Amino acid sequence: MSTVVEIKEAIAHLSPQEYCELMADLQPSADDQWDLQMKADASSGKLDFVDLHVEASRRNGTQIPLDAILEKN
Repeated sequence: MSTVVEIKEAIAHLSPQEYCELMADLQPSADDQWDLQMKADASSGKLDFVDLHVEASRRNGTQIPLDAILEKN
């Protein structure tokens, strides 16, 4: 591939998994503010309610979309 257009076209045809792998390779440690906030929230336990809800709904067979979980909290 020799042009930016060809590279963009190739990227457009990647699977979601391949796209994520490419982005991780291109920016291996570039956490943006959102990433940093999510890591801080997860470390502080602020997101534990999500894990508890997912585990309970898995056991009960009552899974619901994540958006619905977040709307409740």
